[in-house]
Amino acid sequence: MNESDQTAEREAALLAPYAMHSADTAGRVHSEPKHPYRGPYQRDRDRILHSAAFRRLSHKTQVFTGEMGDYHRTRLTHTLEVASIARTLARALQLNEDLVEALAFAHDIGHPPFGHSGEDVLDECLRGEGGFNHNAQALRIVELLETRYPEFPGLNLSREVLEGQQQRAGKHAAGRVVTSPLLEVQVVDAADSIAYDSHDADDALAIGLLDLRQLLDVPLWREAAERVRRLYANLDDPQLSRAIVHELINWQVDDLVSGMRRALSALRVASVADVRRLPIVAAPSTELAEKKRGLESFLHDEVYRHPTVVVRRGAAQQVLREMFERFAAAPHRLPPKFEQLAADHGVPRAVADYIAGMTDRFAMDEHRRLTTG
Repeated sequence: MNESDQTAEREAALLAPYAMHSADTAGRVHSEPKHPYRGPYQRDRDRILHSAAFRRLSHKTQVFTGEMGDYHRTRLTHTLEVASIARTLARALQLNEDLVEALAFAHDIGHPPFGHSGEDVLDECLRGEGGFNHNAQALRIVELLETRYPEFPGLNLSREVLEGQQQRAGKHAAGRVVTSPLLEVQVVDAADSIAYDSHDADDALAIGLLDLRQLLDVPLWREAAERVRRLYANLDDPQLSRAIVHELINWQVDDLVSGMRRALSALRVASVADVRRLPIVAAPSTELAEKKRGLESFLHDEVYRHPTVVVRRGAAQQVLREMFERFAAAPHRLPPKFEQLAADHGVPRAVADYIAGMTDRFAMDEHRRLTTG
């Protein structure tokens, strides 16, 4: 028995019938022989993990820049935390963990430097050229920009991973009937929400943008704190805040697993075909969803629009805007790969591709080179 057969046999024993089984993959755009001991989604995960775009996430802003300390999340640590939560959900629901991890690793690789600040600038610079969206950029990376293999452009990921990222980007092939995402795609989206709701507040506390009293006025945090205090007495503020973050993640995961199990049973979901024709089921309960919206509104007003964050955001945006303008006016200053992209895809898109691939630190260095050289 070869590994493909072993993978199919193992998944048949472990996965639910509504999970995406490797044996049912639609394959890859560029045909490749099966690997002797890795299934298709394990190969996808490994290809993303070893890509340059994935490595660069370690020096890209999640919410707070490196100038604000070392504790807070980067795009890479956020991605790993999303993958961890998503795998927990997948195992509890008997979904395909390799596919979930591949999707999680891919979900943010299209982010430019300086987080959503950078995305907003590139979208502004590409107005009239289709705009810029980090989910669409992730597709561009895995289908074109990564050049790790001599046989094909991009990473040649499975069609299921590409489809999941297309759905995140809101892209659908012309004439194709829009269907609900695979459950594996749905749980990665849910894990992303769980991670940033919990961890952005944690980071803001750690670097002093918030204090615990402010968060305890937010219903979701207050209830999580009450749950923690029923278990532990006399925690100091740092211990309490860490315990609350832990409780927030557990609470949301428990709520999602129980809710999805009920929905899958009530809807009698018995296959991937059923999943595709039914509404999305990976959603928090009504009560928890309302509390999550309250926390997200608080984070938007008190963290993402905090004066310190706004000032740094403005400075970073000016760096990217100036860099875009200079490269667009003189595309011969781009590296050779991106000069060729400019010839094939137009100068604005090639400049955005180059800038989007930068880390925060490299973007500052490249801006300095352009403006002082």
